[in-house]
Amino acid sequence: MKDKIIHKSVDLFLNLGFKSVTMDDIANEMGISKKTIYQHFQNKTKLVEATAMHVFNNISYGIDCICELDKNPIEEIYEIKKFVMTHLKDEKSSPQYQLQKYYPKIFASLKGKQYQKMTGCVTRNLDRGVAAGLYRETIDINFIARLYFNNILSLKDQDIFPRENFSMTMLMNNYLEYHLRGICSQKGLETLTKLNINQN
Repeated sequence: MKDKIIHKSVDLFLNLGFKSVTMDDIANEMGISKKTIYQHFQNKTKLVEATAMHVFNNISYGIDCICELDKNPIEEIYEIKKFVMTHLKDEKSSPQYQLQKYYPKIFASLKGKQYQKMTGCVTRNLDRGVAAGLYRETIDINFIARLYFNNILSLKDQDIFPRENFSMTMLMNNYLEYHLRGICSQKGLETLTKLNINQN
């Protein structure tokens, strides 16, 4: 039952927002009593924490599976983007923003985990890209991995990128091209151009 509650909560929170969805909403959607939810989660904050970590763990596992395929590093970045976007449903409710505003402790903990995961993943991708001659040998890998993480977080800031003007898909596509064009060698740019032709 605990897993079922988490799965339903993930669906509701990502679509409607952490703030909007109440424990009553979750109970009604599942056809169970609110008391049943409280047997597994002390309060809404504990449920929000469990669902946020569940989404993070699922996405981390999916990213690991993509990385294990040992694809061309440029292709790998696009595959990861596609996978993450599918899981976050284009972030209609801006879950990250709502977490930061209403559950700052959970947000801070999640951000720390995301930082470790993303910088590790990006660092490996950059190392492989340089070794394959797709990225320039002169890039500062540590600097770019941190910059990448910070920029991805910024894309989710609706004060800078209001969702009515910038869809998450458009932001991610534009940012990835910007990122890759800044680090690619001539060989990498040729690969990127071919990939973009195939995707369009």
